[in-house]
Amino acid sequence: MARLILPAMPGVLAMVAALDGQARLVGGVVRDLEAGQRPKDIDLATPFAPDAVIQRLERIGAKVVPTGIAHGTVTAILQGEIVEITTLRRDVATDGRRATVAYTDDWQEDAARRDFTINALYADPATGEIYDWFGGIADLETGIVRFIGEPLQRIGEDHLRILRFFRFHARFGKGAPDTASLAACSLRANDLMALSRERIADELLKMLALPDPAPIVALMLEQGIFAPVLPEIDSAGPLVRLVAREAHAGIAGDPVRRLCALLPADPPAAQDVAARLKLSTAQRKRMIAAAGRSKQDKDNPQSLAYYLGTEQAVDRLLLGDGDARAIQDWPVPVLPISGGAIVARGVKAGPDVARLLKAVEDQWVVADFPGKDRVDGMADAVVRQARSSPE
Repeated sequence: MARLILPAMPGVLAMVAALDGQARLVGGVVRDLEAGQRPKDIDLATPFAPDAVIQRLERIGAKVVPTGIAHGTVTAILQGEIVEITTLRRDVATDGRRATVAYTDDWQEDAARRDFTINALYADPATGEIYDWFGGIADLETGIVRFIGEPLQRIGEDHLRILRFFRFHARFGKGAPDTASLAACSLRANDLMALSRERIADELLKMLALPDPAPIVALMLEQGIFAPVLPEIDSAGPLVRLVAREAHAGIAGDPVRRLCALLPADPPAAQDVAARLKLSTAQRKRMIAAAGRSKQDKDNPQSLAYYLGTEQAVDRLLLGDGDARAIQDWPVPVLPISGGAIVARGVKAGPDVARLLKAVEDQWVVADFPGKDRVDGMADAVVRQARSSPE
C-alpha cells in the first residue's frame, strides 16, 4: 500500500479531527508530494456538507470563508495553514464550461469526476495512506498524463481540460504524450472558443510560468490548439530564445513576458490580445510596452528603465538584444529638481514650466543622471535659452 511522507501540518490535522477523521488530502497536494515537489495549495475532501464543515471548524477556532459554497467549497484558516475543503461531489450535468453537481458520500464517485488519473489521488492526512482508483501513482511514476475514462467525453464536460492536459504534461510528462489524450485534445481544439477568455488566460499564464514551456507550446502549435483562440501565436521560436536569455541573465521567467514573445512586436496587436484575454490593466500596459521594443533599446538600458520602469525595460531588453542585467538591481533615480526650481528662475507658473522641466529632465537622462549641481546648471541654460528664443 502506497503511503505519502507528509510534512508537519498541525492545522490540517486539527481540521480533520474536527471532521471526525472523515477528510482526506486530495488532488494536487497528493500528486506533488508523491512527485517530490512542494505543493502550492492544500485541499481536503470530506463527505460532510458545507454547513456542517463550517460549524465544526468554527468550533475549534478556525476562520472559515464560503469561497465556493455553490460548488461545496469553503476555505479554512487555522494555525497559519490555508485549506480548501470541498464536499464529495458527482456531476449531474455539464456543458463544457460549468458543471451542476450533487453531493455524495462515495469517495470513488468523487474521484471519477476529476480530469486526469494523477489528479484523482487521495491521502489520509494522519497516516499518509494513498487511495488511488485509476492508476494515478503508476502514471505519475512513468510520466503519463491521461484522462480518467474516455478523453473525448471528459473534454466535453469541461473544455478547459484541453489546456490543462498540455500544462500537466509539461510538468509531469516523460517522453511522448498519451496518444489517445493528445488526439482528443487536437480533435476538440475548437471547443476552446466556448470558454471565457479569463479561464483561457489563467491556464495559459500558468503554463508559461513553468521553467521551460517552449517545447509544450511547440507541441500545441503542431496540434492546432492555439488556432481557434490565439491565431497570432504561430511559432515557439521566439519563446525558445527568450527562455535562454532569461536563464543567461539569471532573471526569473515571467509568464506575461513569455506571452509577449509569442506575439508579433506590434502594439495594436498586443493590445487586442490583452483585451481579448481580459488581462489586468498592469498586464496590458506591459504587453503594449513590450510590443513597442526597438533595436535602440539596448543602447541605453538605464534610460529605458527610467522612462518605462524597471519591469517593462527588462521585458524589452530580454525580448530584444539588450543586457537586462544592467538594470535588474539599478535604483531608478529621481530628478533632483522640481517645477518650483523653474518658477524660481522667473518662469510664470503654467504649461511653460512643465515643458522646460521636461527639457531639463531629458538632458539629465542623456548625461547619465548627474547630481543636483549639474542639473541646476542645465535648468539655468534651459530657461536662458527659452527667454532668448523668439516667441
